[in-house]
Amino acid sequence: MTSPAHPSVLFVCVHNAGRSQMAAGYLRQVSRGRIDVHSAGSAPADQLNPMAVAAMAEEGIDITAATPQVLTPETVQVSDVVITMGCGDVCPIYPGKRYEDWDLDDPAGQPLDVVRGIRDDIKCRVTRLIAELTSDAQGTTS
Repeated sequence: MTSPAHPSVLFVCVHNAGRSQMAAGYLRQVSRGRIDVHSAGSAPADQLNPMAVAAMAEEGIDITAATPQVLTPETVQVSDVVITMGCGDVCPIYPGKRYEDWDLDDPAGQPLDVVRGIRDDIKCRVTRLIAELTSDAQGTTS
């Protein structure tokens, strides 16, 4: 018997330098390979937000190897769930995808104590998302 394919999640924000990278970092670590993770931006920055990197390091999650990526229709097409974070109407919509918009403050230019609050909000949302996706993948048979 073959195992079902892993669900795939795409996190999208404008610069792909803060919110989406923090969410992707949490999802990668906490899901332990049970969920495929992508992130992209509608107007990617040149580098990650250093406060986002520092806030995630406090949680033991190293996102320094991540680089902001441009959002492409192909990335959306391969994703089961698309989580947007302030990218507005630039995210392409495809039938059969689950879309959510997470209303989160942009950490750009914010001090570390503010970014920690955004990080903690993202952590809670990612934890709920993992529970939903892994329970869906396992089915609800009794």
